Amino acid sequence: MEKVLLVRYTEIHLKGLNRPYFERALVDNMKRALHEFSPRIEREHGRIYVRNIAEEHMDEAADRLTRVFGIHSLSHAVAVDKDWETVVSAAAELMEKRLEGVSSATFKVLARRSDKHYFMNSDEINRELGGRMLEKFPQLSVDVHKPEIKLSVEVRDMAYIYCDEIPGSAGMPTGTAGKATLLISGGIDSPVAGYMMAKRGLTLSAVHFYSYPYTSERARDKVVELTQLVSRYAGEVRLYLVPFTEIQMTIYEKCPEKETTVLMRRLMMRIAERFARQEGALALITGESLGQVASQTLEALVCTNDAVTLPVFRPLIGFDKDEIMDVARRIGTYETSILPYEDCCTVFVPKHPVTKPKLDDLRTSEALVDWTEMIERAVEKTELMTIK
Repeated sequence: MEKVLLVRYTEIHLKGLNRPYFERALVDNMKRALHEFSPRIEREHGRIYVRNIAEEHMDEAADRLTRVFGIHSLSHAVAVDKDWETVVSAAAELMEKRLEGVSSATFKVLARRSDKHYFMNSDEINRELGGRMLEKFPQLSVDVHKPEIKLSVEVRDMAYIYCDEIPGSAGMPTGTAGKATLLISGGIDSPVAGYMMAKRGLTLSAVHFYSYPYTSERARDKVVELTQLVSRYAGEVRLYLVPFTEIQMTIYEKCPEKETTVLMRRLMMRIAERFARQEGALALITGESLGQVASQTLEALVCTNDAVTLPVFRPLIGFDKDEIMDVARRIGTYETSILPYEDCCTVFVPKHPVTKPKLDDLRTSEALVDWTEMIERAVEKTELMTIK
């Protein structure tokens, strides 16, 4: 009897002749997630098997795999020879562990016979194995609609038997959709936006703007921690930490107060685009949600987009704040995001920000200053960290 992790994927099935490419990418990402456990990973007919994991590391390995994009679900399974009595014995052993301390439970058997030469079909396996379990465990009863225990058997090269099904993160394997650069703040929204685009297969780099001494070292550390939390799903992230104080102070001193937030966003986007092109990224990602704040009205977003030529992905554009917070809690970024350390987006907020800025007015205000040298200084002083 061999203990394995049985991994399922769904969306990859739709990729036709390109499916092997996505399967290989998924396996590579799984290997990276489990590298210290020296796994043996095998693909076969819509399933991936993770073998050679020491029993004491099985739970940790399964937990890591739940954060690998492309995995729909996984199970702790035992792999045994297809001899019928061996299958029954292994199923009974699993069921005995599942029923420890349980006085009564409902169950059903779910059989999948991929080996069409096997002497029983799926329905026959369901009936025969269910009958044997009822004989051995009097506390069991059958409920085919809402069973408390699902005893699954997959007959393939071997018989794989399991009772649990752990949800994965789904989506597409990271790296299969190209590269994009995330503008990450210390707030709730941008880490969620990065997570959601990585879930569609993008490899991420990230850019953060800080305004020391108006923002603290703790605020910077908070962003590094948020990037690390996102990297648990997205894989390695190259994080650019950009000093923004000089530019921000100049906006505050030389430009119309009501326009400062949108002007700040435009200059951030320009600098982020530079690093994106340096990374080979083909898009920018922001955590903006339509109408959430003054700088996220439709008019403001049009003015922000005008500053760059790369497309800007806004996966949260139709979300309300509660929906965004729900995702943040689920992926583990929420508690870090709400730590009370300000980022540069909350410094020098105007009392009455313009909510419907006009593009011509913004361009005129921006032209009051030659930003070239300031941008160059910010780029030169930028710190690059590789977050794993």
